[in-house]
Amino acid sequence: MSFKIIVDSCCDLTPAMLREACFTSVPLTIRVGGDVFVDDSTFDQSGLLWRMKESATAPSTACPSPAQFVDAMDCGADDIYVVTLSALLSGSHNCAAQARMMFLEDHPEKRVHIFNSCSASAGEVLIALKIRELAMSGMDFNAVVSGVSRYINEQQTLFVLEDLDNLRKNGRLSALQAIVTGTLKIKLLMGATPEGEIFKRGQALSVKQAMGKMLSIMAQDEHHKGRILCIAHCNCLERAFHLKEQALKSCQFSDIIICETGGISTVYANDGGIVVAY
Repeated sequence: MSFKIIVDSCCDLTPAMLREACFTSVPLTIRVGGDVFVDDSTFDQSGLLWRMKESATAPSTACPSPAQFVDAMDCGADDIYVVTLSALLSGSHNCAAQARMMFLEDHPEKRVHIFNSCSASAGEVLIALKIRELAMSGMDFNAVVSGVSRYINEQQTLFVLEDLDNLRKNGRLSALQAIVTGTLKIKLLMGATPEGEIFKRGQALSVKQAMGKMLSIMAQDEHHKGRILCIAHCNCLERAFHLKEQALKSCQFSDIIICETGGISTVYANDGGIVVAY
C-alpha cells in the first residue's frame, strides 16, 4: 500500500527530508504588524526575527484551512498519516480533523489518521520519522497508528529559550514569571506535559546553565536509551552542535539529528532558542 505523511509547518523537517516523496508540509502563516510570513519554502527567518524584535505586539499565527489539508490528502496514496502540533497550542489539529471528514466523504476507500503530536518542532519531526519507519517496514495502517500512538505517549519534549518575549506577549507565561524572568534575566527550562501543554521544568541564570539542566534530565531518564534525539535550533547552530557533543558524552541515544526551526517554531523559540525531543 502507498502512504503519505502530511505535517503542518511546525514540524521542522530538514530540507532533505522534505524532498522525500512521502512527506508533504502544509503551511501555517504568521502576522507581525502589517507583515505576513508564509511558513513554507519562501520563509525568511532573519526577516521574521527582526520584525518580531521591532514589534511591541505579539505575532499572531493562523493554522491551515481544512481545504489546504484536503488538497494535501488528495495525493493518490492509500494510507494517509497527518501530524499536527499540540492541539492545546493551535487549531491546526482541529482543521486537519475537519479535513479528514471532508476527504473521506469523497474517498471512503482511503485510510486517514490525524496524530496530535502533543508537542511541536523537534517532537513532530520524530513522530513523522517514526511513521515513515513503520510504514516502510510493511506494517498495515492500524499497526502503524498503534505504534506511533505509543511513541507519542512516551515522547519527551524540552526547550530552553534565550528570549521569552514572545511567550510573554502571547500570555504563555504567568504575569509573575514574566516579571521575574524579565527583571532578573532568568532562563527557564520548559517542557511539555503528556497532553501537550507548556510547563516549567527548571530555571537558571544563563542559557548554558539551563542547557546543562536539560542534559542532566535527559541523562537521568532511563527511557532515552536507544532513542533518537532531535535538536531544533533557532538561529544558533553552534549552540545546537555543542548540545549534541555533550549529549553524545552523557547520554545513550541511538542517533542525534539537528534541524532548523521554521516559521512557527521561530515565533515561539525566538532567536537563540533550542527545542529537543526524544
